[in-house]
Amino acid sequence: MAGMSRKGWLVTAALLALLGAILFAMGRPPICPCGTVSLWHGIVQSNQNSQQISDWYSFSHIIHGFIFFGLSRWLMPSRPFWVALALAIGIEGAWEILENSPIIIDRYREVTMAYGYSGDSILNSVSDTAFMVLGFLAASRMRWWVTVVLAIAFELFTLWTIRDNLTLNVLMLVAPVEAVKEWQAGG
Repeated sequence: MAGMSRKGWLVTAALLALLGAILFAMGRPPICPCGTVSLWHGIVQSNQNSQQISDWYSFSHIIHGFIFFGLSRWLMPSRPFWVALALAIGIEGAWEILENSPIIIDRYREVTMAYGYSGDSILNSVSDTAFMVLGFLAASRMRWWVTVVLAIAFELFTLWTIRDNLTLNVLMLVAPVEAVKEWQAGG
């Protein structure tokens, strides 16, 4: 797999800037409304979750990158690396925009452990997308089985640590299970 070209880096930066501009136009706060910027915030049930540069859900965004890389090599193996990455950023960015829409914010509040969720800060959404890029780039350098093992390890680690992960997040968003919601709440 060829490395990232200068063109690829420029497209990546432009797409991340576009995402930030769209979220700003949607009225999302640039940083945490609390007024602080932190590299890491590890308390899920707090007003700073999904507001800072990284949090427990950053692991999920790295896994998104793993998945997008695998799909890109399977579905469009002859396309240039930067084109596949740009498409992945577009998909991830579209999710970040949708995730910060009232319909998804309300859905998270109703059916997931994200009680009181009010959406992401622009800093967090752009960082989430950057973590996806990191996952995509890492997957391009690792053997496929190492990527799979690492994704499973991330899923198990966050499941054990915060009772949530990418798999449960998707499940609870799409087809909520009351028993899972109770377990996540500590019941």
